[in-house]
Parts: sequence; structure tokens; C-alpha cells
Amino acid sequence: MSRVVTPRKQRMPPASPLEIMMREYLRALAVQNYSEHTISNREFHLVSFIRWCQERGVADPVEVTRPILERYQRYLFLYRKKSGEPMSFRTQHSRLVPLRMWFRWMTRRNHLLHNPASELELPRLGQPLPKNILSAQEVEQILQLCNIDDPIGLRDRTVMEVLYSTGIRRMEVIALKLYDLSFDRGVLLVRQGKGKKDRYVPIGERAIAWVQKYIAEARPRLAIEPDDMTVFLTAQGEPFSRDHLTGIVKARIDAAKLGKTGACHIFRHTMATLMHENGADIRFIQEILGHVKLETTQIYTHVSIRTLQQVHAATHPGAMLGHSPEETAAPSVDPAAAEELFQALAEEAEEDRE
Repeated sequence: MSRVVTPRKQRMPPASPLEIMMREYLRALAVQNYSEHTISNREFHLVSFIRWCQERGVADPVEVTRPILERYQRYLFLYRKKSGEPMSFRTQHSRLVPLRMWFRWMTRRNHLLHNPASELELPRLGQPLPKNILSAQEVEQILQLCNIDDPIGLRDRTVMEVLYSTGIRRMEVIALKLYDLSFDRGVLLVRQGKGKKDRYVPIGERAIAWVQKYIAEARPRLAIEPDDMTVFLTAQGEPFSRDHLTGIVKARIDAAKLGKTGACHIFRHTMATLMHENGADIRFIQEILGHVKLETTQIYTHVSIRTLQQVHAATHPGAMLGHSPEETAAPSVDPAAAEELFQALAEEAEEDRE
């Protein structure tokens, strides 16, 4: 009787010390309650660096020196995409920052005696003007191209109305649930936004009307059981992925043939720009966008959602039904605060493209 030979399972190659230390670092971030998106983003950049190191025979954190990090920085500078274009300095910067944080963590945990990244000079970031901000008229052109007699067209119109009205992020609109919408109060709840912070955001009368129309007419035709109450659904009745939603919004913008490119984030940036031009204090805009920092929060600790709603209604071109926003006095501009806000928006746009 012949003997049955069970094939041996292939052994996975042992993880390198760099990989082991990366996993330990990512676990530490999870314990500190960093968001899944932040952890995933840092893992992506660290894995890219580790692969580069392995190709050059570097496998242990103690083998990484400042000259090696500077070689990696030159590699990023000389790297060319499939299109032949170089990485932007902002992308290079975003790939190096996680390395500095990782090596600082290893040094503080005594895995390394010396931090080789402590004196690594990051690329200087300029202050370019935003390339693709829409005017109020251009937003209307994009929105009006949707065929609202079709459930998909009505859904897409509503998604863009919500992005434009509230300025919420792509992942925040994807995560919206029906019970996060408060039509009578004119707000929606963003749960676990960036930095794992909940916040209420004003939503204009017009956007509310479109959401109500979508929920009544289109969503029942898209939803499947069990229904998890996600507001915006794909044609298959599922929540959107980031790339899927980006592709849909980008196609709608391209269809308007404005000569401008963008996707979800362009509505966020446009909302902030138009409200600022119409007189909104930059710190109120920061509050709505979820960009508030500690020093700003100390000044605006007790800003009520009602105040934000009033500012939103008075300065957002698409907030109200049937009439333009009220005339407002010229804004009292804090140049440093404005620069900080629009710099943060530019960085978000760069992250979205990665």
C-alpha cells in the first residue's frame, strides 16, 4: 500500500528586524487610539522604506544611518511616476515624516541608542495657490448635469450637494448614517472624524432638501437587506469605498468640461474659500471643517452650533433655498490663520491623491 505524502506547507520567510519593529510600532499606535486610516497610511510609507532597504541589504534598524536616510531621500527626489513626472515635494515630505516619527519612537523605547533621523532635513514646502477652486457658478454647472430622474443621478447630485454644503471629508460622507442626520436642527453628526473626534456640522436648507428627496426616492431602490443605515449606497447596495466615490465625483466634474480637475476634496476647499470671501471668520470655518487646534479651541471653547449655522447661512453661496446669502461686512482677516487653514486643505488634497 502506497504511502500518502502530505505536501508540506511552504514556510514564510522570517520577518526582518525592520519589519518586526514596524509591527510593534503600529501596535503601539493602535493602543494609543490612532485611527485605522492613520495607522494604514504610516504602514504604507514604512513598508515602502523597508522594501527599499531590503533591496540594499539593510534589514536591521541599527544598520540605518543618517547617510542611508539621505540616500532614500535622494531616491524619492529622483523617482519618476509612470507618467514621467517626479513626486511633488509635498509627497516626498509626507513619506519622510513617518520615518522620523518611527525612528524617534524606537529611540525613546531604547531600541536604538541614537536617532539617525533626528537631523534629517525635510523638503521645504512652498505656498502654491490652489489650482482648482470652483466658483459658485461652476459648482452649479456640475450639479445641474446630474439626471435626477435616475436614482444614480439623484444620488450623485445629493452626494455633491452634501460635500459642497458641509465641507466634510470623503471618508466622513462615506461613513454617514441615516441617524446622523438631524433635518429639524439643520446639522449632521460626523462620528469619529479625523483625530477620532465627533463634531456637529451645519448643513444648508438646499442640501437638506436634496437629501430628503434622495432618501424618499432613490435610496429605497438601492438599499438591500440587512440595511446598515448607511446614507449613500452604490448600485450594488453597499457603502462606497474611497476610490469608488472619488471616481464618481471626478467623472461628474470632468463631464462639466470646466478645464478643472478634482474630486471630493475640491468641494471642501471651494466651500472654505467661498465662505471666507463672503465674510466668514476663518476660525469659524476651521471649526466647521474640523481643523480646530488647541489654541483656537481655547478662544472658541463655547462656540455653539447655532452660531456656526448662522455664519454658514450668511456666507455659503449654496446654503439657502431660493435666495442668495445675505450681504456681510468685509471679513476681519487674520493672514496667519487663513494661511494655516488653506495650507491644511492643500495637505489634505495631497493625502487624497496618494
